[in-house]
Amino acid sequence: MKKWILSLGVLFAMPTMLFAQTHEWTLKDCIGYAMQHNISLQKQRLAVKTAEEDVLRSKSDLLPSLSASTSQNVNYRPWPETGQARVSNGYVQSSVDKVFYNGSYAVNAQWTVWNGNRNRNTIALNKLEANKAQAEEMVSATTIQERIAQLYVQILYSAEAINVNKQSLETSTRNEERGKEMFDVGKISKADLAQLTAQRAQEEYNVLAAQSTLADFKRQLKQLLQITDDTPFEVAVPATTDDMALQSIPAVSEVYAQAISWRPELKAAQLAIDASELNIKMAKAQNLPTLSLGASFGTSTSSMSDAAWGTQIKTNFDMGAGLSLSIPIFDNHNKRSAVSKALIGKQNSLLDLQDKKTTLYSNIEDCWLQATNNQNKYKAARISVESAQQSFDLLNEQFNLGMKNIIELMTGKNNLVSAQQNELQSKYLAILNISLLHFYKTGEIK
Repeated sequence: MKKWILSLGVLFAMPTMLFAQTHEWTLKDCIGYAMQHNISLQKQRLAVKTAEEDVLRSKSDLLPSLSASTSQNVNYRPWPETGQARVSNGYVQSSVDKVFYNGSYAVNAQWTVWNGNRNRNTIALNKLEANKAQAEEMVSATTIQERIAQLYVQILYSAEAINVNKQSLETSTRNEERGKEMFDVGKISKADLAQLTAQRAQEEYNVLAAQSTLADFKRQLKQLLQITDDTPFEVAVPATTDDMALQSIPAVSEVYAQAISWRPELKAAQLAIDASELNIKMAKAQNLPTLSLGASFGTSTSSMSDAAWGTQIKTNFDMGAGLSLSIPIFDNHNKRSAVSKALIGKQNSLLDLQDKKTTLYSNIEDCWLQATNNQNKYKAARISVESAQQSFDLLNEQFNLGMKNIIELMTGKNNLVSAQQNELQSKYLAILNISLLHFYKTGEIK
């Protein structure tokens, strides 16, 4: 029976295991997974919950506070001068109680009727802080999305660079084999063959270096996604990377006009300004009077009384209520200092908002310049690669016929590899910066 259950469990687990091994992560998959599992974002969400609890607490401050208290005391009086007289069976008896017991019971209520509106402003301030915490969570989310996009494009670039280096290695390997044949028949020297061998070894090193770079970018992306297992991690390669690099680039002013309407760092900065205005109001209210209402009722008992406990509770019961008014007269410059600091805080918040707008515009402009320059470079690099490929193919044929020497062949090979690397770099930098411009404009990364 146990073996049958185990076999059934393995059967149902196989599709999941196969999916985990063959699943290729798209950019959308990576972003969606990170939004749920990234630890920094989870901490930001906890900060939002903390701010929301502050809102609830400040709202409860509008309600009266109610507390109950009791005290039970045993007292010892070793040298009393008088005792307690009792009448028993027609005789007056006198006793002295050195130890006696007292108990008190009370319920108190306190309510701040008005304190210069500081309590209601505190609620509004905590709501702003909660909204600011949500905006800061969105700031972290956008930063993580931008970083994921950068790493994703770097992975695509590194994967394609490996293919280029492998193709170059195959060509170098064929040239080395051809060189050995030519050396055996005396067409090239041993030094020329050594140069071909060195080039093949360098190409092997380039492949290993590119694979190491790819593995490191994958490691960084997995860290952002909080993935800690050793399951193979592969990203999905878009089918039309060339078209992605050549798509139209929106204008800086167009992107900026859309970005300022939704960017969370600007919302957080604006909320900070609103909070500073409330801080100014609350600071100015420090010299206003505070009106409070208090009420209480209670009773007491004592062993010094002959009355029963229930009778004492009834006869000693009392209640009362009253208003108290507190008027600040001199507060050692506290109010004036608080107002000055609040005004300074508002100016700082205004400058912070302006600085974030400037930074945002600069980042958008930088992306636009990078996208435009790399798109133009990519167009030129495509032509350069075609020309370098044709030149190298011709040099390779001439080398095989003994019409070109090793130096000319290696120079042509290096020119081809350099052109291919330039094409890849400019293509993926154009894709990255165009994607970031779209993200600044719409809040979505394609």
